[in-house]
Amino acid sequence: MRSLPALACAVAVAVAGLSSPLAAQTPPAPNTAATSAPAASTRADSTPVEIGIGLITREVPPPPLYDLLAVPEDDAVAGATLAIKDNNSTGTFTGQHFTLDAQTLAEDEDAVAAATALVARGTRLIAVNLPADELIAVADAVRPQGAIVFNIGAGDDALRGADCRANVFHVAPSRAMLADGLAQFLAARRWNRLFLVVGPQPADVAYAAAVKRAARKFGLTIVAEKPWTLGPLGRERADSITRSDALVLTRGVDADVLVVADEANDFGNYIPFRTAAPQLVVGTQGLTVGTWHPAQDAWGSAQLQSRFLRSAGRTMRPTDYQAWLAVRMVGEAATRTQGGDAAAIADFMRSPAFTIAAFKGVPLSVRPWDQQVRQPLLVAQPLGIVAVAPEEGFLHQRTPLDTLGTDAPETTCKLK
Repeated sequence: MRSLPALACAVAVAVAGLSSPLAAQTPPAPNTAATSAPAASTRADSTPVEIGIGLITREVPPPPLYDLLAVPEDDAVAGATLAIKDNNSTGTFTGQHFTLDAQTLAEDEDAVAAATALVARGTRLIAVNLPADELIAVADAVRPQGAIVFNIGAGDDALRGADCRANVFHVAPSRAMLADGLAQFLAARRWNRLFLVVGPQPADVAYAAAVKRAARKFGLTIVAEKPWTLGPLGRERADSITRSDALVLTRGVDADVLVVADEANDFGNYIPFRTAAPQLVVGTQGLTVGTWHPAQDAWGSAQLQSRFLRSAGRTMRPTDYQAWLAVRMVGEAATRTQGGDAAAIADFMRSPAFTIAAFKGVPLSVRPWDQQVRQPLLVAQPLGIVAVAPEEGFLHQRTPLDTLGTDAPETTCKLK
């Protein structure tokens, strides 16, 4: 007998195999969610194997004014909590019990101290929703104890390159993956001439660099690039100034698409419909690319959306999905290895035998060269899914999923 979440995932993958163009291009892979559970993994006294999973995130300061895009207090935690329930549904039959130890840190709290405390309590599997520098510090601090880290928040390409770590799995997509998904969508529609507007933050510059790389990769041309030097746009600024800013910035540029690089949402949402000429807006605002979206309902994902809404009282965000996926990866690997040892779980996730059904139409897996999770990405406007990347027609010798992000011949990662 299978648990309801596992059965739903199995149905989702079966549907994807029938209806998804991507599934038709992807080499067959075992559907681990649909695989019958192995014999119960219990101790001799029949008590369940306890598998603890940690989560480290940082609290978000409340905005000074009403913020339509405010990050909820339980971001990531809500996704991980739901995945624990899903894991335990299967664990009832496999003799395993999963627990979550979530640490939401204040602004001045030390992430390394929190991680080492988790390890001291026996936790060897930790999902981390922190910036790249803190993620690396945590991974290095807990590695001697054999702990495995799941990056659920940082998109920095260097984490999958020169700064990669053997004990880190990347569930969050890299900026290169996001930019490649966007570039494929534009190339498929022959919207080839791009106007790039770049914000002043380091993350904006990094996203812009990923867009430039993707443009070269997929044959797009950046006809103009301008920095945003007008500062963040708050409600204290008059709407007439807002309109003037975008009008002046976009005047005189002939392009098919305006690409915004504004990861902090400082100004990008003020550009659509305020440009000098009719202009499509894509990138970090307008048409966006990500792992999850409230409008996603294909491949059985409506049931995940509904369960999350009932559990958290809000819609699922990308970081929630990434936290859910990290915890589900642990659950799937623990089921297949019939145990809770962190090293065995990590080794299995690195192997070609590991796949997981995750409401994306095809099984997800892990790239061996940088330990990035392969997954389709959703190309979406605010209230609807427009496309799914990789686009049909972008082929690869292994799987079309490897057309997104850094491929094996390009990687600078040396896992150590």
